[in-house]
Amino acid sequence: MSENAPVIYVCEVQGHDVEGAGTEKMPYKSPLKALEKASGGQVDIRVRKTAEEGYQPIAKAALKKAQKLYDANQKKAQKAAERAAQEAADAEKNAAAEAAKLEEAKKIVLVNDKTLPEAKKIKIRDSTENRDTRVKVSGWVHRHRQQGNHLAFIVLRDGTGYLQCVLSGKLCQTYDAITLTIESTVTIYGVIKALPEGKTAPGGHELQADYWEVIGKAPGGEEAFGNKLNTESSNDILLDQRHLVLRGETSSSIMRMRSLLMKAFRDFFDSRKLTEVTPPLMVQTQVEGGATLFAFDYYGEQAYLTQSSQLYLETCLASVGDVYCMAESFRAERSHTRRHLSEFTHCEAEMSFITFDDLLSFIEDMIVAVVDQLMADPVGGAIIKELNPDFKPPRKPFRRMQYSEAIQWLKEHGIKKDVLDEEGNKIGEADYEFGEDIPEAPERRMTDAIGEPILLCRFPAEIKSFYMKRCPEDQRLTESVDVLIPNVGEVVGGSMRISDLEELMVAYKREGIDPTPYYWFTDQRKYGTCEHGGFGLGVERLLAWLLNRFTVREVCLYPRFMGRCKP
Repeated sequence: MSENAPVIYVCEVQGHDVEGAGTEKMPYKSPLKALEKASGGQVDIRVRKTAEEGYQPIAKAALKKAQKLYDANQKKAQKAAERAAQEAADAEKNAAAEAAKLEEAKKIVLVNDKTLPEAKKIKIRDSTENRDTRVKVSGWVHRHRQQGNHLAFIVLRDGTGYLQCVLSGKLCQTYDAITLTIESTVTIYGVIKALPEGKTAPGGHELQADYWEVIGKAPGGEEAFGNKLNTESSNDILLDQRHLVLRGETSSSIMRMRSLLMKAFRDFFDSRKLTEVTPPLMVQTQVEGGATLFAFDYYGEQAYLTQSSQLYLETCLASVGDVYCMAESFRAERSHTRRHLSEFTHCEAEMSFITFDDLLSFIEDMIVAVVDQLMADPVGGAIIKELNPDFKPPRKPFRRMQYSEAIQWLKEHGIKKDVLDEEGNKIGEADYEFGEDIPEAPERRMTDAIGEPILLCRFPAEIKSFYMKRCPEDQRLTESVDVLIPNVGEVVGGSMRISDLEELMVAYKREGIDPTPYYWFTDQRKYGTCEHGGFGLGVERLLAWLLNRFTVREVCLYPRFMGRCKP
């Protein structure tokens, strides 16, 4: 070893290969690092194995071992550098070839052959009846697969269905074909042919293209659709990109089912001769308690977003008879449960000259009829089968359970409530007692355990809204009902309404409500009262049950809940 070789210090106890400098005060941890510092040249390595002993020249065996490891690492590094250089050269060569390919592709110009029959413009839903006919179909590129240089498959989506299109020859060699991106819009011309036995595609057919054109090309690269959303996207990203999520197969099926559900409700109401009305959404009265009101300034006056259209529906009974509405309702509930929304679609109905039993039968008939219609619909039935294959439609009669029986059921099955101290700390458990509201969790446990729809009836007046009629046989109770569905909980709340003017005035006073703004509602008891009742159904909750969705947010177009009011 040369006497002029640099000295590098290694301490196996206190050294550090990253933060060390090879000096006596800041030694390295390993001999290998010392060799790397000297770039494999002559070096005088001094080693200390304990903090107490001094530095000694490295043993020949240790130096030989370190040198062998260093040489091996150098060879690896050299091979890696050669490989990287080759990959860079290949990438440059491929890029040049791709650029040349694109330039050649730009020279290919497609022409719509005028000697062919004129193409009939259709929607994808009309594909089956237009087989063996030349058609043109426009839509979004849902999926795209290139197979070699002479064949490409596009699954087209237009909102009415999916259609596989086959591009061959020059059709898949143009610049637009080579650079086609998911979610681009295109129009494709050709003939729809049934698939031979053993092959599969949406609808059992495919469009054999003879011409196509791009209408609007979606971006690629970082802005590509697949980079916006993927299977690992968080819930917040999925909600922020809801406008793109809606293009997915599951979300579009849910939206289609939502439309069919709304139609099924309207068909049922039409069959019972109810009239649809459109109540205001901006109001100056409460229905379900002031704590959940969304307040706003209405030209200098206090106003609210409606919690329910019930009161307005009641005013229509003397005008057009039994009525219903399909409108939005709003609840300022600070809740993040999977069944709560700040804005939801409310299916509400009011009927006159009925009894409580009439009301229960109407609700039961409605749910069964609506579900049966959806199951019988070719599109609706297929969606339910796909998203909720184990779904079993409800059958009449629903189980009728009294509130008092529910309290007893909870006691018998050991479902208790937490007892809290003044600071909110749990100090014990106790049974639910008559007169207490049954919270969502125990209600769900009971409903899921029973495993069938329940008409839970006759709640105490103290835990229900001011307008509910009391039971003539027990003035502590109201002629009220909640419809409970397994895996969802409450989907319908209804009751007979107070018909007596004096009883309504007492109810106002009991709840501390100023009757003045309710004069128009009160007048319904003054100018010809009658026994009447109604209900409200949460469309999203029923839809979540039908399609086995974990949360009602999945079945909204753009869900609104605490902390979410975009996009």
